Amino acid sequence: MAYEIPVTQARAELADLINRVVYAGERVVVTRHGKPLIALVSAADLERLDALDAPAEERAVAALSAAHEVAPLPREHERFTLTAEHRRANPS
Repeated sequence: MAYEIPVTQARAELADLINRVVYAGERVVVTRHGKPLIALVSAADLERLDALDAPAEERAVAALSAAHEVAPLPREHERFTLTAEHRRANPS
């Protein structure tokens, strides 16, 4: 749950609100006439929000880039080698 504070009070307590966000890990919602106006969140929270905004393709590429490639077993390539043979069609 976020801590809510009216914008007029937030102006007077900005330094304290920043400390609450940075050191206490709180999220602060600044309101005007009882409606949410803005939110103060930590830089780490903002990074997570930005990552959610990234297109799915970028997230997939980043996930695949982070994966480690597994080296095949020494004879594994021989077990799964495909062989093809070309046969001419019957001229009948």
